[in-house]
Formats: sequence, C-alpha cells, structure tokens
Amino acid sequence: MNFAQLLNGIVLGSLLMILSSGLAMIYGLRGVTNFSHGALYMAGAYLAYSVSAHFSFWLALLVAPAVLAVVGAVLELVFFRRLQHRSHIEVGLVTFGVAMALQRVVVLLWGERTLSVSAPAGLEGTTSVFGVDYPSYRLLIIGVAILLAVALTWWLRSSRLGLHIRATSRDGQTAQILGINADRLGLVVVCLGAALAGLAGALAAPYVSVDPGMGVTILINVLIVVVIGGAGSIAGAMIAGMALGIVQTLGSVWLPSVSVLVPYAALVAVLLWRPAGLAGRRA
Repeated sequence: MNFAQLLNGIVLGSLLMILSSGLAMIYGLRGVTNFSHGALYMAGAYLAYSVSAHFSFWLALLVAPAVLAVVGAVLELVFFRRLQHRSHIEVGLVTFGVAMALQRVVVLLWGERTLSVSAPAGLEGTTSVFGVDYPSYRLLIIGVAILLAVALTWWLRSSRLGLHIRATSRDGQTAQILGINADRLGLVVVCLGAALAGLAGALAAPYVSVDPGMGVTILINVLIVVVIGGAGSIAGAMIAGMALGIVQTLGSVWLPSVSVLVPYAALVAVLLWRPAGLAGRRA
C-alpha cells in the first residue's frame, strides 16, 4: 500500500468528518436535510480566498466559520424555525433553493473562474512521516479534524448544553416538557453546523481548486456519509466520513472504474439492511 495515498484518503476523510458532523447535528436536532450545506462549504472556501489574499490564511480560518455561523443563524430564524412543522420535502426544497441562491451570489462576487489559495507560510513544503515526504499543509488538515472531533465529542458528552442537545435529539417532546428550550438549542446547533461547513471550506481552499461547483460535488458524499453513519449520529458520521475518504482515495488508485460506485453501493446496502445507519437508533 502506498502510504502517501493512505494519507490522502485520511485528508479527504478529515474534511468529510468536519462537514458531515455539522450536517448530522442539524438533522438530529431539527430533522432537516440541509441541502445548502455544500453551498456553505463553498462560501467558506471563497471567504478564505479573499481573506488570505488581503490579510492572512490564519485569519481566514477564524473569519470563514464566524461569517457562516451568522448565515446559519439566518437559516434557523428565517427558514428552519418557521418551517419546523412542515413536511421534510418542503423544507428540503427550501434549503435547495438557498443553495442555488448562495451559489449565484458567489458567482456574482467572485466570478466563475477557478481560484487557488496558497498554503500558509511555513506549511508550503513537506514533512517526513515514517520516511515518506508528505505536504505539511495536508497534515494540518488531519490535525485540525482530530482536535475538532475530540473537542466536539467532549462538549456533547460533558457540557450541560451538550446534554440538552443529546436529549432533545433523542426525544424533543419530552425534553421540552422538562424545560429545555428547543428553539435556543436549534439556533446553537444550526450556527455551529454552518460554522463547521465554513471551517471545512476554508481548510479545503489550499487543498482543492476553489470553484462554484465544489459544494455540489462534496454534498453528495456528505449526504451518503450521514445516511451510512446514521442520520443524526455525529459519531457515526465521523467514522463513515473517514472510511469513505480512505476507500475513495485508495480505490481511485487501485480500481478507478469501480471506486466511484462504492459509496452508492454502500448507501443502497445500508438503506436495505439497516435503514437507521450503522450507528443510528432503530425505531
């Protein structure tokens, strides 16, 4: 096995982990399949491009999640909260419309050309990992994903707010009877999910080409990850995201004509034999 290719798979899996955990949180609490999640990721990449060009990439890692958190607040207050008693199809169509609108705004502001973002100073070169020279910036992506996974898990399991989020995701009606403010939690979760999408986009900007179609491309994979991991399960989404990233990357080297079918085959298998997902709750 080519160790560098394995690391490439872990990098892709790291981005999928960050994105899918945010989407899983939103679905778990609000029951919304947020089709605008890919567009938020794309917007984070474009914000990183502009901020890094005028200031620094490190500032972009702070600005992109902050701005996207504000967008998440708009989504929650204007759309999700008002449509919380409507059908899933209606809410899904609204988020799809939001995604199309965001993509058009990005095209109007930055154009349709493909943009590139340079790796931050000090991370342009390579680092030796078990005797293999590997791009230092990609190792940063892996490190950020690991730290974020640990921090998010600790927050959900140890903090009072995390306890309320888990309780409301499991049984929202009972949680509200016990005095938990579901609307306040919804605002926190949607803002956090959007911020994670912005962070993933900012991290991806020096790694992939920044273009208006990047959100649609990765959204399909993220939706597959959330379904396979278990809708609403953050741990399941993280595990499935990492697994999918590694399988897709290694498969593109060994069996390129077959690897593109693996995520869809896994999705069909899970929906047929375990509809709740690998880590989801059975009804």
